[in-house]
Amino acid sequence: MKKFFGLLTDVEIVVRIKKGDESGLQYLYNKYYKMMVNMIVKNNGTEEEAKDIFQDALIVLWQKIISEQLVLTSKISTYLYSICQNLWRKELERKKKIINEEVDENKVSFTPSNESEKNEIINKCLNLLGDTCRKILMYYYYDGMSMQNIAIKLGFANADTAKTKKYKCKIELDELIKSKYSESDFLD
Repeated sequence: MKKFFGLLTDVEIVVRIKKGDESGLQYLYNKYYKMMVNMIVKNNGTEEEAKDIFQDALIVLWQKIISEQLVLTSKISTYLYSICQNLWRKELERKKKIINEEVDENKVSFTPSNESEKNEIINKCLNLLGDTCRKILMYYYYDGMSMQNIAIKLGFANADTAKTKKYKCKIELDELIKSKYSESDFLD
């Protein structure tokens, strides 16, 4: 590998990489490593993740140069920075998806073996709720009443108040079911 001294222009770097001279990539690595690491660390990454992302970005750049698909409309540093941002954004999305999948796997799935068992469980838990919550949920889910009618019937200020209360009551019911019944109670 050829040594390099001083500053290289973007054109010189591209020429070196096209010739297979790795000193162009080494120059970019040395010059921009800290900048890329800082960007990723500031965006919830680790230095190790930043190192991997930056190396991947250099590979993307190298492939573009070798295949002669690179059209520089900005400085190489700007181009590398945007590649790193895009790669990091994809990595964050991938991590988020994995976390969401893990959360979904850890959720208890309440699937009673038949509809009557499900209704029996819900009714038992409904009867354990306070009077207002029980009425709201019964009116809404069993009687099909609108939020406006529930608000009038129960003396709430408006439909939005009834809707908020229904939401809180539904959460309370869900938590009650989860606390009283285990996953095995719902499996055949």
